[in-house]
Amino acid sequence: MAARVAILVSGGGSNMLALIDSMTGDHPARPALVLSNDPAAPALARAQARGVTVAAVDHRPYGADRAAFEAQLLRPLMAVRPDIVCLAGFMRVLTGEFVARWQGRMLNIHPSLLPLHKGLHTHRRALQAGDTEHGCSVHEVTAALDDGPILGQARLQVQPDDTAETLAARVLTLEHRLYPAVLRRFAGGDRTRLDLV
Repeated sequence: MAARVAILVSGGGSNMLALIDSMTGDHPARPALVLSNDPAAPALARAQARGVTVAAVDHRPYGADRAAFEAQLLRPLMAVRPDIVCLAGFMRVLTGEFVARWQGRMLNIHPSLLPLHKGLHTHRRALQAGDTEHGCSVHEVTAALDDGPILGQARLQVQPDDTAETLAARVLTLEHRLYPAVLRRFAGGDRTRLDLV
């Protein structure tokens, strides 16, 4: 029985597409739901075009009440009963209570070589820090932001003429390789770390 995967997104969903497109053939998982906090997120139409069930729960009416927002977010999730939840550019910080529900079954992709540069603006910060290497990480989600066991990393050399924009574009190509590779292993029960160079 293939593992059921729910993917949470906020924007265009390029990592979401990489995950969906990888879950074919002998892959041990299948996409069960794409869920967004923005009903206008382009990712929803892109997922629908691939035949994946979609849902949206607009976070804006809930203001700072994250618990109330998450209570609504749970409804479509519980309807499909996912085995794995993948955050793929989901731009809302989740509460510890929500994360605990999926402990050991929730993954995230982050555009830095964790534990470096947690949070936002990672490419600019990598350049400001004078990093010679940069990349992305897939990790298990815990209550702490961009924390949790690292399941995989992909890295590249920072070039002298790199800008935050060029670095972002180069790292994104790594994300599209790393996240599907880690998900395949994770869904098959392999939690050993994967390093792509």
